[in-house]
Amino acid sequence: MADKTYIPEGGAVPPSQIGATIEALAATIAARREAGAESYTHRLLEGCEDDLVKKVVEEANETALAVKDVECRMLVAQESAEALALGLGEDGGSVCAELPAEYDEAVDHLRYEAADVVYHLLVVLERYGIGLDEFAAELNTRMTKEERPQGGVMLFDDYVKRGK
Repeated sequence: MADKTYIPEGGAVPPSQIGATIEALAATIAARREAGAESYTHRLLEGCEDDLVKKVVEEANETALAVKDVECRMLVAQESAEALALGLGEDGGSVCAELPAEYDEAVDHLRYEAADVVYHLLVVLERYGIGLDEFAAELNTRMTKEERPQGGVMLFDDYVKRGK
């Protein structure tokens, strides 16, 4: 698959962009609380909670469907390669090692839908006052000591409530 990210010329190569990107997006979402009704994010933050719940469910479903599409396209590519290898294809020649463009497009669509889920999840967290550090602590709590990032924030035991 093609490399789809780049560092602008003269920029330092950070270990990962995800932390800074999520923090910037969370700050943008928080600022939109004051934007007014013309802002989609403002309407999700201040409007009927059912609208936000429906959006989260919709985006999660679209992501699940995108996953299925990627898997389906990969399976079709594998079956085509096997048919060629068995001489059932047009030329019976060598099997193409690369997945077709449709697979790459499906992966691009999955990335797009996953970003929608993350955006709407961050709106949920903002709406209910759950900061990124608190959310990170929840995730860190689910890892073993060896798996957690060094110095990773944790939840106090009183706040660890599973299924309650």
